[in-house]
Amino acid sequence: MSVKIRLKRMGSNKKACYRIVVLDSTMSGKGRRVEDLGTYNPRAKEENQLMNFKKESILEWIKKGALPSDTVQGLLKKAGVKVG
Repeated sequence: MSVKIRLKRMGSNKKACYRIVVLDSTMSGKGRRVEDLGTYNPRAKEENQLMNFKKESILEWIKKGALPSDTVQGLLKKAGVKVG
């Protein structure tokens, strides 16, 4: 089973927020998640509310072989987490 770290869209129309989740790669984005790793809110007014995630858990999943999506990889890079 290969897993991916990706964003899952939450919120209502035109007020999107996202959860950073670990999903089985064969499931759709609305499928059952393996683990929640954090949140991303692009509409946040303050910088500290923009991204909240569990850094240790993300690095642990990457060591196990989970592949982050391009978007998640960019968010982690922006937050200063070295992936790969």
